[in-house]
Amino acid sequence: MRTLKDINLENKKVILRVDYNVSIKDGKVVDNNRIKASLETINYLLEKNVKIILMSHLGKVKTKEDLNNSLLPVKEELEGLLNKKIYFSSKLKGKELEELVNNLKERDILLLENTRFMDYPNKLESNCDEELSKYWASLGEVFILDAFASSHREHASTYGISKYLPHAVGFLVLKEIEELNKIKNENKTLLLGGAKAEDKIGVIKNLLPTSEKVLIGGKMSATFLKSENINVGKTLVEDNLLEECKKLITTNKIVLPIDVVTENGVKEIGHINTDETIYDIGPETISMYKKVLHNKPLIIINGTMGKYEDENYENGTKELFNFLKQTKSTVVVLGGDAGAASKKYNFTPSYLSTGGGASLEYLEGKTLKPLEIMEEKWKQ
Repeated sequence: MRTLKDINLENKKVILRVDYNVSIKDGKVVDNNRIKASLETINYLLEKNVKIILMSHLGKVKTKEDLNNSLLPVKEELEGLLNKKIYFSSKLKGKELEELVNNLKERDILLLENTRFMDYPNKLESNCDEELSKYWASLGEVFILDAFASSHREHASTYGISKYLPHAVGFLVLKEIEELNKIKNENKTLLLGGAKAEDKIGVIKNLLPTSEKVLIGGKMSATFLKSENINVGKTLVEDNLLEECKKLITTNKIVLPIDVVTENGVKEIGHINTDETIYDIGPETISMYKKVLHNKPLIIINGTMGKYEDENYENGTKELFNFLKQTKSTVVVLGGDAGAASKKYNFTPSYLSTGGGASLEYLEGKTLKPLEIMEEKWKQ
């Protein structure tokens, strides 16, 4: 894979696609992990005296109200981390933006507004609009992709631009791929949660041959339980996956909850009422999962055991993270909610991936198109 060290950068205008899709509350960045993760690449580019044009999305933009999802708070956070002035463009096209780009001096940094503002109303960014891709590419001379968490998205800013400029990946993408390659073939135990089984079935199937056990939590456990004809009340069941889940259970590697927490408290599996919803794993399941996880050499976590944002349903996630603090295991947390929860419970994993969906798709064996194009040599 071509990295930024393999490409001539000196004094160039470099478009750097980062992933600053971070939590913002009251106009302030709550979790700056993804911003910090981009600093190594930014500092390397500054050493090469480049003019940096930063691009990122922030959330989904489907309605006019979503146009309030501005990256301005990220600009302020980045200025503090770099101790350097960051220029900002509220425009994503047009003369005002072009003048800002043309006036950049060596080592200047310009952050563009949320790229997904171009999704309202015509989804130009997310549909990788050709004209938009060409236009954005015209602003720079080199394109660097360092947004690993978005590297499974074929959008104009992650994929389209690279068709029109010399391109390479940044240090974060390189590090993520190296770390994920390490764990792909090693013996491992998976701890998977979240709302939908659909998001995890592919990675379970792909990693099952090298997985000792796969522990299931979250609402996704309902589909697995239902495949065994167990009543799960009102909890979402993905009927199209019942046969798939049933097959996976026959491998004897899938470990399912033996009790859960609903709105009415702890319920043993088999005793959930039809009007109840599963929100967390129960105390007996927590105890069982701790025994399975005890001093396993490699544990990979994605998703949470329950609705951890609610103190009534956080116990499963909280207890297991606290337990893992005491073990000697190598623990890899794959972004998203698991990353946010690990921070909430002061758990420091051996490696924290910035990508949730991207990490899962990579481990699933899927081709990530924005990364695939980085393998191709630029044709002048």
